[in-house]
Amino acid sequence: MSELILEEESYAILGACFEVYNEIGCGFLEAVYQECLEIEFSNRGIPYVSKPEVSIRFGEHVLQKKYEADFICYDQIIVKVKATSQLLDHNTAQTLNYLHATKLPLGLLANFGHHPKLQYKRIALTKKSS
Repeated sequence: MSELILEEESYAILGACFEVYNEIGCGFLEAVYQECLEIEFSNRGIPYVSKPEVSIRFGEHVLQKKYEADFICYDQIIVKVKATSQLLDHNTAQTLNYLHATKLPLGLLANFGHHPKLQYKRIALTKKSS
């Protein structure tokens, strides 16, 4: 069995997500969970940047268009906040695209709109096979 990348860091982030979900539940907009996570990350000493503007690379070129990530934690993990009834394939694909574009090794997709519990997904950037 292979080791999880950034295991301790991702568990810390997910612990904060579970705390937010347990405290306020589902049914709010993503912006509410974003703000709650900022507070919880600060309380837990998790280094983060909220709503950073992230450059996208195409080959050797940096595109003029940028995207705004929900969070980048530990300078290595993209955290995508959702508030929908169910995660869909395109949510995973979007997070994976962000990883490919930024070359960051890990994405965490956290869905606060799912009932009865937080839904989450770890998405690791892997090398494409030849």
